[in-house]
Amino acid sequence: GYASEMDNPNLLHLIPSALQNKKEILFGNLPEIYEFHNRQIFLKEIENCIENPELLARCFLKRKEDLQIYEKYCQNKPRSEALWRQCGDSIFFQECQRKLDHKLSLDAYLLKPVQRITKYQLLLKEMLKCSKNSEGTAELEEALATMLDIIKSVNDAMHQIAITGYEGDVSELGKLLMQGSFNVWTDHKKGHNKVKDLARFKPMQRHLFLYTKMLLFCKKREENTDGHEKTASYSFKNSLKMSTVGITENVKGDNKKFEIWYNGREEVYIIQASSVELKNTWISEIRKVLT
Repeated sequence: GYASEMDNPNLLHLIPSALQNKKEILFGNLPEIYEFHNRQIFLKEIENCIENPELLARCFLKRKEDLQIYEKYCQNKPRSEALWRQCGDSIFFQECQRKLDHKLSLDAYLLKPVQRITKYQLLLKEMLKCSKNSEGTAELEEALATMLDIIKSVNDAMHQIAITGYEGDVSELGKLLMQGSFNVWTDHKKGHNKVKDLARFKPMQRHLFLYTKMLLFCKKREENTDGHEKTASYSFKNSLKMSTVGITENVKGDNKKFEIWYNGREEVYIIQASSVELKNTWISEIRKVLT
């Protein structure tokens, strides 16, 4: 009702110039998601479990790779939303909506895949509640972990798109393993003692992105887009090559802090997580990279 109309020569004059040749940006890989569900293989597999719901988890495990198409869709979503904000009120979309007799505008439908992928894990969580220690529980747990993994990738990717000011190509830094906000103090051996003294007191707020090859430190900025919710962007501050860093797991006096140091402690970054659990998760991910 919208995508095909963008190729309709009769409506060409209504399409705003900012939207021309941007169909892929607006719709992302929606055709791929549509195609996957339209083949109905997944649906049939799920329907086959009506009599044996404990087998449902296998459907998700079997389709793990297929469901990763949602990652791609969500990664493109910020670009799609930016384009919609620019062109959403154009006559072209109003005309399509009128023809379709839809109460909701296109952006409500473009959100559906994002909502869908989060609903799957809720379904699996509910099923787990009902299946304590019964057959198939282990598989359900595995299926849930798989779906949560996809959602984590989606979430990480949405943050990663908002990094600004990084000179290199983020896609060359390896897999994005973790991202999150921390208090950071720095302690540099070189240069003035002043830096060192300041470091003791006021922490910097930094958003960290841990890749297999690099750790990026960014500063989070929130901008109000006209009348819309705040959009966060992360301005790049500095990076550490993972091949040259060391880690100290415990810092005296605070069990939420750990240290990352560079070049034989020439630069030391004291990082404070919001909880001990979060600190431990990050340490174990960093350890994996280092070993």
